[in-house]
Amino acid sequence: MKISQITIALILTFCSHLLFAQQNTNTGIFVDPKDGYYEEILKGLNDYTPSKTLKKTYLVDFSGLDIPKSVDEFVSCWYNPPVSQGRTGTCWSFSTTSFLETEVYRLHNKKVKLSEMYTVYCEYLEKTKRFINERGNSEVSEGSEANAVTRIWKEYGAVPEIAYTGLINGQKFHDHKAMIAEIKSYLQNVKTTNAWDLDAAVKTVKSILDHYMGTPPSEFPYLRINYTPKEFLANYLQLNPDDYIDIMSLKEKPYYHQVEYEVTDNWWHDSSYYNVPLEAFMSSIKSVIKNGYSLCIGGDVSEAGHDGWHNAAIIPTFDIPSEYINDDAREFRFDNNTTQDDHGIHLVGYKNHNGRTWFLIKDSGAGSRNGNAKGFYFFDEDYVKLKIMDFMVHKDAVKDLLSKMIQ
Repeated sequence: MKISQITIALILTFCSHLLFAQQNTNTGIFVDPKDGYYEEILKGLNDYTPSKTLKKTYLVDFSGLDIPKSVDEFVSCWYNPPVSQGRTGTCWSFSTTSFLETEVYRLHNKKVKLSEMYTVYCEYLEKTKRFINERGNSEVSEGSEANAVTRIWKEYGAVPEIAYTGLINGQKFHDHKAMIAEIKSYLQNVKTTNAWDLDAAVKTVKSILDHYMGTPPSEFPYLRINYTPKEFLANYLQLNPDDYIDIMSLKEKPYYHQVEYEVTDNWWHDSSYYNVPLEAFMSSIKSVIKNGYSLCIGGDVSEAGHDGWHNAAIIPTFDIPSEYINDDAREFRFDNNTTQDDHGIHLVGYKNHNGRTWFLIKDSGAGSRNGNAKGFYFFDEDYVKLKIMDFMVHKDAVKDLLSKMIQ
């Protein structure tokens, strides 16, 4: 009996997949808790208390895996050195500020370090206003999204870090634990007592922010020229916030439309996100970074394949095989909350490694400083494909994608 060429091809394909699975199966190990950079932050805040019994964490066994070892292996754009967000939930400001610093250099060849905390300060004022205007039906917490930064800059301008650090009294690290607790307690009292006086609420929250972060400048010198924050944005940084767009990929929303990204940190319910299929999402990310742009990305970093001690992030085979990562796999995890909107980071480089694309990630979180590449992670493309939900980019970098959008 003759075997058709199609049958032979199917047999060979099956065997190759089987061989791949046998040779590239990941295993996991239980890892004992150990002090990392976050414990250094706590010590620096004079608030270190030895933990009670800590549970082991189940992570990928990285021993023997062929992963990048150094930042120098990557082709990257210019970026400022990584900085720590301390004990705050303000990764959205650190990552987006880093991204916009890189944009200033790309567009104008200027190296500038900008203040993350000026934006955070102004964002709290906006959260307070909406909380009052919505009669308490609005989120007030430390989190936000990348496009909060461009939104704030349009309203308040931007300042260099040298003009406003948000650190007072010799603080080494940012610490907003007590500050956010005080703000939330005050606003909850406003709600309980129906004291919906907008001016009074903004004035009180300003006094809390001033106490913990210091008062931002209304005018400051930079390179021997005095600027207001709005003048600094327009005349020195020369960035147009409207040039930056956000792209996401979720099956629950119509593709090639602008939609709302329905997560808690999108507290003002922004609906300007361009939603695209996963294939377009990934091809755009690869094209953007390879064409000299960087991206501000956001997604889930609480995974067994995400390990700061190895500065690496992969999707283990015991989670999902590579060939099964698709729009449905993303939506399933987002819908059941195993993929969440955890963290904002800055994608600054790439490398081709054994037929795969790896991305260089600049990170303000403490975990990124546990390994040898301080302040960085190396993300395998599958990790981005499954766990990164959205990105911000200059609109010129994705003209082809934007041309497909349905108005």
